[in-house]
Amino acid sequence: MQQEDELKNDERSESSQQKSQQELIDQGWMLKALLLADKAANLGEVPVGAVVVLDGEIIGQGWNQPIGLHDPTAHAEIIALREAASHVGNYRVVNADLYVTLEPCSMCAGAMVHARVRRVIFGAYEPKSGVIVSQQHFLKQRWLNHDVDYTAGVLADTCSEKLSQFFKARRAQKRLEKERE
Repeated sequence: MQQEDELKNDERSESSQQKSQQELIDQGWMLKALLLADKAANLGEVPVGAVVVLDGEIIGQGWNQPIGLHDPTAHAEIIALREAASHVGNYRVVNADLYVTLEPCSMCAGAMVHARVRRVIFGAYEPKSGVIVSQQHFLKQRWLNHDVDYTAGVLADTCSEKLSQFFKARRAQKRLEKERE
């Protein structure tokens, strides 16, 4: 009986260590996505960044560019998925993970299903249009032909703060422009 209890405790400890290790890995990749979000902000775009990782290597990266590219689909996730697909030579990026600083919208979530992404990991929650957990549980729909796992809230405070600072600066700029009129 004591040996069984010890074995269960060892299994729990091992599982906890694996979870802790995965959390550290997720945080590391999210930091890379945050750097890409800065590129978007520097272009006057909403600061969202994304990386697609396969076998411990970034195979696609992107940052929001719908304004600059005059393309409503130029979300960070879509750009990263396009680059990843090109990298592997297939529109499916099987077993890849997508890290993004903001909870994906329906367009991006649909693209992840079509691309056969294994898991999406996001930072900040998007209460208005996020469909992973905030407005909907899109990835849990039974009619989808592929299951995408998800991890929510990785470095959420850092990701949220980046967005908040961007919109705060944007509002201040608009006030200044209004005052000059």
